[in-house]
Amino acid sequence: MLSKRIIPCLDVKEGRTVKGIHFEQLRDVGDAVELGEHYARSGADELVYLDISATREGRHTFTRLVERIADRIHIPFTVGGGISSLDDAARLLDAGADKISINSAALRNPALIDSIAKRYGSQFVVVAIDARCTDGHWTVCTHGGTRATERELFEWAAEAEQRGAGEILFTSMNHDGTRHGYPCDTLASLTAALHIPVIASGGAGSANDIADAFTLGHADAALAASIFHYGEISIAALKAILHERGIHVRR
Repeated sequence: MLSKRIIPCLDVKEGRTVKGIHFEQLRDVGDAVELGEHYARSGADELVYLDISATREGRHTFTRLVERIADRIHIPFTVGGGISSLDDAARLLDAGADKISINSAALRNPALIDSIAKRYGSQFVVVAIDARCTDGHWTVCTHGGTRATERELFEWAAEAEQRGAGEILFTSMNHDGTRHGYPCDTLASLTAALHIPVIASGGAGSANDIADAFTLGHADAALAASIFHYGEISIAALKAILHERGIHVRR
């Protein structure tokens, strides 16, 4: 049985980890490399770093940051934010990232998924999908969930898989920031429809929420930020609770 993965997410602006809701009202929560090292020592299975400024200067700064992360952190890490071309992905993977995450750029140009997967392999490609549910219909969104597209969650996830995505990072914009848990019914449907791992994102407020993502939603991994950044629960304590509930995690 594959272990379920716990993945802290670090939103990065100018080398610092920040936290807000939909990238607004940001608060500084620490140095991106030092915080990542702390999570790695504490038992995180992977990390996700998102460049939320993604200006031209920010991309160069972020590339140097990725090099520092690769030098000092020895668990897999994914980077995303502002990746809109094969060259962008290549620069970050060559700098030491284990995977890249693409979202809006993949929606604008789905062939980007094919290009990155063809050059590096599907295992390097995470397609992030932000979606909002209205009257039972899940619409894929961009710009922090504020702009609806014409794509539907399940058909877009299936296309991303077909084009070469190795994982889907699914965030429900209805749940993001609420700290009331993940949409487990939708997660379960998504994991059943796909043949690649699904990472649950957005809505974690407790260990029970994360446990539900695994037991009810059948997610392969759970991504969270605030509960780790603000010390509400340690990764070791979370894994102990999951283990007690019969959920297979690395300890």
